[in-house]
Amino acid sequence: MLGITLGYHRLFTHRSFKCALPLKIIFGICGCMAAQGPIYFWAACHRHHHQCSDHEGDPHSPHSFGKGFVGALRGWWHAHTGWMFNHEPENYRRLVPDLILDRRLSFIDRHYFLWIVLGLLLPATAAAFVTRTWTGFFAGLLWGGFIRIFLVHHSTWSINSVCHLFGSSPFDTKDESRNNAFCALLTFGEGWHNNHHAFPSSARHGLHWWQADFVFKVILALRFFGLAWDILEPTPEQIKSALGR
Repeated sequence: MLGITLGYHRLFTHRSFKCALPLKIIFGICGCMAAQGPIYFWAACHRHHHQCSDHEGDPHSPHSFGKGFVGALRGWWHAHTGWMFNHEPENYRRLVPDLILDRRLSFIDRHYFLWIVLGLLLPATAAAFVTRTWTGFFAGLLWGGFIRIFLVHHSTWSINSVCHLFGSSPFDTKDESRNNAFCALLTFGEGWHNNHHAFPSSARHGLHWWQADFVFKVILALRFFGLAWDILEPTPEQIKSALGR
């Protein structure tokens, strides 16, 4: 989950903070292990989404399938999963030129399937080592591999679907992004999606004390140990000004 939320999203796509090189590599590999696509693909799709959120060209908006229950259901399915079946390749040179120039990220991106396999074998091997049985191996593969991928997929995909359909919109972001506390709980803070669309480059998505944002707490912990710096977040004045629009 942190590979996607902290690595793919806040670090690589939005460059909301900087971190030590070993951590950058670890978060990149962990993001690949989530099996949601290579770094370039994921970041390009998300930057494209922000450029035209809920308007023409948005890769996964749920708001172009008609009105009523059927239209909402079709839109939810498209935003949650369906868009990946007919998605046209992004222009990486236009959308992620900064990431392409990073040789280490390029290496991680090129070996995407290797990291997926490693992400399946590590928990399986660990469980086999502890139990010293083949049953343990397959239990580790199931729970630490396939079920882990399934849960991370549907939790983070809910940001595309649920968080553009249900929740509150305190900021006028000219789209249908919503804050959804349940999705925020599942995704360690990503569910404060309207906040994120109001301040895309912010490393902090939970802008108020009651908005739990575990990912941001991890970033602050990294800063405490000197492993992260240049952390971007809006000032109280900027938040107040945006709320007053």
